[in-house]
Amino acid sequence: MHELAARLRRLPPSCGPVRLIGIDGHAGSGKSTFAGRLARALAGAPVLRLDDIAHHEGLFDWTERLQAEVIAPLSRGEAAHYTPYDWHTRRFGPPRPLPTAPVVLVEGVGAGRRALRPHLAHLLWMEVPREEAWARGQARDGEEQREFWAGWVQAERQHFSEDPSRPFADLLVHQREKGYELLPGPAGTVGPDQSITYGDGSSAVC
Repeated sequence: MHELAARLRRLPPSCGPVRLIGIDGHAGSGKSTFAGRLARALAGAPVLRLDDIAHHEGLFDWTERLQAEVIAPLSRGEAAHYTPYDWHTRRFGPPRPLPTAPVVLVEGVGAGRRALRPHLAHLLWMEVPREEAWARGQARDGEEQREFWAGWVQAERQHFSEDPSRPFADLLVHQREKGYELLPGPAGTVGPDQSITYGDGSSAVC
């Protein structure tokens, strides 16, 4: 993981002084756990979770808000402030700061969407089949979220059919028993047939 962190630090800035790294994949694929581990390897890099940007009435209709609250200030070298959404109260909370840093992680379904890619230094895709990822997510969230998941699956299918992320991924992230294996993505810069394995302890739990 520290080797990956060092590689990301060497990338040229992509959003003002920031190297913005997207971590995308199907819901339930382990994005949040992976982002947390990578953030620690990056000495506490800020993490923007797209679950805080999306909301019930706009599961994927958040591009303009992300651009205004996050991308625009970071591109000017300024700290961003965004209003996180509370999925239980269905309300937006008080503004939360997102500081500038050498590397900032953006994790969530749609992190590699068309409108965001020009601002990314690198895009990572969690390589988990969608049915497996969705099953993990539903098991994690329990019976009370069944109705939400039914609507989510349909919305995610439509989103990725119209605006796929995986074809533009620089690296594909495979979760192993211990750590992660990173393989070249369709848009990757790693040489052909070359893999990089980062073992950092026990596997992530989704």
